[in-house]
Amino acid sequence: MNYFTNIYYMISHIFLFLFIYLFIMPRYSKATTGFLCFFSFFTLCLTDCIKLNLFPDSNICYVIITILQIFLTQYTAIFISKRRNSQVLFIGLSASNYVIAGSISASILQIYTKNDIVALTGSFAIHLIILVLLSSKIRTICLNFQEKKNLKNWWELCLIPVFFYISFSCIAFFPYTLYDNPSNIPGTIFFIVTMFISYIVALHYLESELKRNAIHWENMFLESYIIGLENQQFQVERAEKNLKILHHDMRHYFNIIDSLLDQEKYFEIRRVIQHINDVTNENKVIKYCNNLIVNTILTNMMDKARSFDIEVHLDVIVPKTIPVDDYELTLVIANLFENAINCVKLFDKPQRYIDVKIHCLNEHLLIQTKNHYEDKIQLDSVTGLPKSKKLGNHGLGMQSVLAFSEKIDGNIGCYLDDGIFHIMMFAKF
Repeated sequence: MNYFTNIYYMISHIFLFLFIYLFIMPRYSKATTGFLCFFSFFTLCLTDCIKLNLFPDSNICYVIITILQIFLTQYTAIFISKRRNSQVLFIGLSASNYVIAGSISASILQIYTKNDIVALTGSFAIHLIILVLLSSKIRTICLNFQEKKNLKNWWELCLIPVFFYISFSCIAFFPYTLYDNPSNIPGTIFFIVTMFISYIVALHYLESELKRNAIHWENMFLESYIIGLENQQFQVERAEKNLKILHHDMRHYFNIIDSLLDQEKYFEIRRVIQHINDVTNENKVIKYCNNLIVNTILTNMMDKARSFDIEVHLDVIVPKTIPVDDYELTLVIANLFENAINCVKLFDKPQRYIDVKIHCLNEHLLIQTKNHYEDKIQLDSVTGLPKSKKLGNHGLGMQSVLAFSEKIDGNIGCYLDDGIFHIMMFAKF
């Protein structure tokens, strides 16, 4: 039995599941997650005994057992994760790459020092140093990304750890090891450094892109909010001006009514009173709901719809205080409303209409839009939501809507029925 190989494999498995435990957002309690990781660790150690001790000279056994170990490791990572998605697969694959670096260090130290204890101690220390370094640099980023659920990008990113793992295996382990080709050691070390730098740079870049998109949407919201406030201010000033004129003219209307009373022309009196009522109603400042921020955006969207002569049926119940973030909800409303406007604005007048229903109460949130649609809709096979014709996947607005739905654990879906496009979001609190 090769005790050295067995021990450094065991050390690698310890840090493999430490990495998974730390870098994956768990679905279960800490105790349950720890037990599942330990069970998988114990299983890997047993299978190591088979390929290293029972069949040490069988390449076929080595390959088959290694494939089974890879499957068990990735399955464990996905099983214990709260979000069973492509981000978790990326983390699980990356964990395998991380421990390969420590395993290779054991072989390198053993080759140069010829001392098993020094090699194993050094391997343990390198594993620990790399784990601490990665925890400080990218752990928070990885946990944040698991919340975002950005499926499109991360399936492709999973190819990075896959090819790193294959490359390491071919250089350092199979079919020839570093013991057989020690001249590969310098190249292997630089390859390890390249891998970790690539991970750190790539994840920081993705994080910066996420922040840039957040800033973009914040700016879009602020711009829309300011426009809404300007429109409300304009309406208030116009109403104030017209009501001042009406107030000034009231004495003339009273004189007209007094004269008509003397002449007993009651029908004409009704016309004068109706005219006064019409002027008063025209100068009312419309309030769609009690929530200032939502009301401001709705004002802006309604003005935009009127500019295209679009008929809008609004059913809005949004109180002053709501159980979700006001700004995020407003962005969702603005995106869905604007999508509907852009969809119908070029249609003939009978088809230029939108139904919008927004109910945000303490018990639930319901957002629904309906509009005429004549073209074919490309739906994403994963999310079931429409794709952007320009981008080939979800546009930025729909990505924002999807992210909000996931954040509040809501459900969102859409369908086309008899020329009417429906999209609905629902969440129960």
